[in-house]
Amino acid sequence: MNESEHMLHYPLGEALAPTGGTLAITPDIKWVRMALPFALDHINLWLLRDAIEAANGERIQGWSIVDCGIHSAQSKAQWENIFANELEGLPILRVIVTHMHPDHVGLAHWLCQRWNATLWMSATDFLVARLACMGPNALEGTKGATFFATHGLTDHEVLEKITARTGYFQAMVPALPTQYHRLMDAKVLRLGDLEWRCISGYGHAPEHMALYCDALHVLIGGDMLLPRISTNISVYDQEPESNPLALFLDSIDKFLALPEDTLVLPAHGKPFTGLHARVQQLHAHHEERLGEVLVACAGAPCSAADILPVLFKAPLDMHQTTFAIGEALAHLHALWFQGKLQRTLSPDGIYRFAAVA
Repeated sequence: MNESEHMLHYPLGEALAPTGGTLAITPDIKWVRMALPFALDHINLWLLRDAIEAANGERIQGWSIVDCGIHSAQSKAQWENIFANELEGLPILRVIVTHMHPDHVGLAHWLCQRWNATLWMSATDFLVARLACMGPNALEGTKGATFFATHGLTDHEVLEKITARTGYFQAMVPALPTQYHRLMDAKVLRLGDLEWRCISGYGHAPEHMALYCDALHVLIGGDMLLPRISTNISVYDQEPESNPLALFLDSIDKFLALPEDTLVLPAHGKPFTGLHARVQQLHAHHEERLGEVLVACAGAPCSAADILPVLFKAPLDMHQTTFAIGEALAHLHALWFQGKLQRTLSPDGIYRFAAVA
């Protein structure tokens, strides 16, 4: 447990949802935990007790799924086991997606088809995911490699791998339903006997939606509030002069209006309480990193690639590098937008940032 975690409380202790099964959080919420083939090796998904009114007026009892896992035979098999043993004989009625990243939306199409269920997510993330399903997306192929190169990545082997990495998103999200129901900030979604309020978040995804239930004091936080790690905040080539870190820090401040005893159900890590402390920890974490970046740029003009060893001490593989350089750029851009750094395009075609005197 790291130092920050000592300020948080884990009501379930070391308990984890079993593979192919669930762990009850409340009588209306079940925890599902699925494996991921990345350094971040799992994702938490949630089953919420629900009920809808059919066309004939009949009230149908069932469950809603929040987030889906990536498209893989392993994930499908685990879901099938859950369907057979954990649904109490009830159907899946809705598929709710917090945001468009593959581990959250990958199986949405299959789940909706499997149960004739409706998809619910924000318009921005639905449309971005739909576009990404149709062709190479951000940070893939030649465009991605060129973007990284202009920010200082010169390792030819890594650049060649990025150039060759096309269809990466599509492999994990092969399709998306053609219709959906739109989630918006402050929208109240009634699931069964409980109301869940949508809370929008920016910086990590185009339009992330967390869900808060006041009756239970439970927040399904998605990737906005994680207990052990900080959420990836990156600049992408589709929006090359964005300021996602400022958007993220503004977004998490919304959660300070929730009760201190709120139980946070994160997409990665264990359920925890200590929401207010975690928001302050994330602010402090990024403030410290911004200070380190500013010191580095005061010593000499730095590209995003130059900042990687400042922010990341462990070796990075190619997959991790694509996230890390985007995050390094997010910190550089935050300082640039604050007027603390100036950016220049060097004769070698690389953007570098220097401290403003």
